Amino acid sequence: MASESFLKDRVETLFRTEFDQRDGRVVPTTEDVVLKNGAVKIDAAFLYADLAGSAKLSKACPWSTTAKIIRAFLDCSTRLIIKHGGHVRSFDGDRVMGVFIGDSKNSNASICGREIHWSVRKIIQPAATKQFKSISDNGIEIRNCSGIDVGNVRAVRSGVRNSNDLIWIGKAASFSAKLSDVRDGAYCTYISSRTYNKLSKEAKFGAEGKNMWEARSFDFADETETVYRSNNWKMP
Repeated sequence: MASESFLKDRVETLFRTEFDQRDGRVVPTTEDVVLKNGAVKIDAAFLYADLAGSAKLSKACPWSTTAKIIRAFLDCSTRLIIKHGGHVRSFDGDRVMGVFIGDSKNSNASICGREIHWSVRKIIQPAATKQFKSISDNGIEIRNCSGIDVGNVRAVRSGVRNSNDLIWIGKAASFSAKLSDVRDGAYCTYISSRTYNKLSKEAKFGAEGKNMWEARSFDFADETETVYRSNNWKMP
């Protein structure tokens, strides 16, 4: 049912529900969280990898070409997330979310983001230019952006029986998603200051000890945050 009275009752019921929260030691799946009132709290780094310019792809290319490029991006991104110990928990169009836990979660996520950048520039772009006339003729540059933040987040199950999924409540999830929306030329990996401050030397410094990250100001939820961007990709 979805009548006015039924929906009002459902909203009232949901608003009165008290969550049964527990601390999570692993990244939960949908089945790990009770639909009625479950919540799992985890300390995690969230990575959102987003393919830039998919609307332009759809306009300039046959649908099958656009689909193949998006599939290639999500395939590479997913494999790299898993390689670095992350857990894939959401796909949204041309975007994928990875969740990292453990002592090295910030470094693992940031290195993963730089490797996704490399895969786009060094594998997907050349292959697409060679394979698809609509890409080469229109001079389309395939780009992406990965956003990363860390913090306490609650996983809550939302929807109805047989049609539900996890939603992630907390700044780390929403801020990383927002960072993945940035379009700034060659800078394709953005991390929060909270993530930057926990990076290992390997994840922070490149050849000859040069810092691979630049500080920038970023407005989010009526506040100005310091974030760090990098154009230093990394070969997996």
